[in-house]
Amino acid sequence: MPSLKDMRVRIAATKATQKITKAMQMVAASKLRRATAAAEAARPYAERMERVLANIAASVGNNPGAPRLLTGTGSDRSHLLVVCTGERGLCGPFNSAIVRLARERANSLAAEGKHVKFLCVGRKGFDQLKRQYEDLIIETVDLRAVRQIKFEHAAGIGQKIIALFDAGQFDVCTLFFSRFRSVIAQIPTAQQLIPAVIPAGAGGSDGAVYEYEPDEEDILAELLPRNISIQIFRALLENTASFYGAQMTAMDNATRNAGDMIRRQTLTYNRTRQAMITKELIEIISGAEAV
Repeated sequence: MPSLKDMRVRIAATKATQKITKAMQMVAASKLRRATAAAEAARPYAERMERVLANIAASVGNNPGAPRLLTGTGSDRSHLLVVCTGERGLCGPFNSAIVRLARERANSLAAEGKHVKFLCVGRKGFDQLKRQYEDLIIETVDLRAVRQIKFEHAAGIGQKIIALFDAGQFDVCTLFFSRFRSVIAQIPTAQQLIPAVIPAGAGGSDGAVYEYEPDEEDILAELLPRNISIQIFRALLENTASFYGAQMTAMDNATRNAGDMIRRQTLTYNRTRQAMITKELIEIISGAEAV
């Protein structure tokens, strides 16, 4: 049984941990406001870009001059999975949920005889995936030194993906990230980037006929690479908001658990102390009666 000194040290350590988790919760709550505002501001532009591309692509169809980023290579043999996670932990199941979704997709593709490759954006995703797929990870993008996500970071990742596609390294590219819904709800999401997905019924839904200058193929050749960077930028912003929401929830739970531990440890300490005092009194009284 631990001594009273050991119990006091344990209670003090738990109180110090509670102060740290409470401070981390407040910091995450402060950063969450800015991250949520940035993610919500990026959604309309990204969604509108997808609709514009869908309208133009629907008019192009499968023309021989259509860009390969739209039509693909004509095969789906090789897949690139771009897994976006956080650079830090202490955020509950945030990182593991994204990795789990990517791992399930990789296993299903492998069962179909497809070849899978990974591009990890974030250290935590790499740390989890390397245990099983270390030989399949072709590159890792480290954003630990980045204090604020900017479009230039997403553009750099987009250029890497397009360069790999042009080099024939893969046929289909899918992006994995966590979509922010609320502080307690972050939804792991998979979005196909290459070839671009055209929603059913896109283009001509209003009955209007559009004329493009320059040609549709030239517009798509310019917009498709930019759209990849935009969707990656949106995913990174959604990930940032989801990370701080998950971290705030996790640190709140940790603070509550630390409070429960302190109450239990204090109760055990008081009971042990009272038992020792009672024992000493009994020994004193017994000794006095013996004399």
